[in-house]
This record gives sequence, C-alpha cells and structure tokens, in this order.
Amino acid sequence: MKPEDLLNRNFENFFVFATSRSGGPGGQNVNKVNTRVELRFDIPSTDLLTVEEKQIIMDKLRNRINNEGTLIIVSQSERSQLMNKKKAIERFYEIISKALTKAPPRKPTKATYSSKIERLDTKKKRSYIKKLRKGSVDASD
Repeated sequence: MKPEDLLNRNFENFFVFATSRSGGPGGQNVNKVNTRVELRFDIPSTDLLTVEEKQIIMDKLRNRINNEGTLIIVSQSERSQLMNKKKAIERFYEIISKALTKAPPRKPTKATYSSKIERLDTKKKRSYIKKLRKGSVDASD
C-alpha cells in the first residue's frame, strides 16, 4: 500500500494523544515540561480500514498493540511537544504503510559453485580440527 493512500483516509480523527514528562537527560526543560507524546489508535473501532487490513495490522504489529487492540506509538526525542506529536504521526503512517505493503514473492535461487566449494572446504577444516582432538591422527590426512 502506498503512503499517499493512507494520507487520504484522514486517520487524525481517530488519534488520541497523551502527554507526559520525558525521561533521560535534559535538565530543567525535561523536569518541567510535558514533551513526551503517546499516540493511541484504536484499530477495531475505526471504519477507515477494511476487515482484512485490520487483521493484517493486528498480526504484523502485535508487539505494538495492547490487549484492547490499541496501537501505541511514543515519541520523546524532540524538545517540544508539537514536534514529538508530528514525529508520532509520521511514525504511525510509516508503520501502517509498511505493515500493509505486501512483500514481493521470493525467487528461489541455487547456490553458486564457489559457495558450494567454500562450504565443503570449511567442513573439511572443521573435520580435521575435530580429528586432532581425538589424539591419534596421521599427519598425512
């Protein structure tokens, strides 16, 4: 799926934002200002996605989705709340478009001649090392 197709659907009406204080270094700004932005998107309740698209997103993004079916994206890298909000929205579209993009089918290929030779040489060397461990090995091997 193309990112342009997603932008036309107007997901912003379904976003729920929560802000809190960012962690880590930053001094007084971090301690006083709620710059961390958490974007929540309820997948089952949206009517902008088809049932198939919802199922694909639920399967591919299951590590980012909680038990209620809410996709959670956190942004806290910027110093301002507005910039973190923009980054979270950009990340949302990026993640959704990547999840809904079908991977091209794999074309099976054969191993090259040199890779076969290299694999066999590695096996011979490994075998010789293991023979040395046994103790009685002829030097002619």
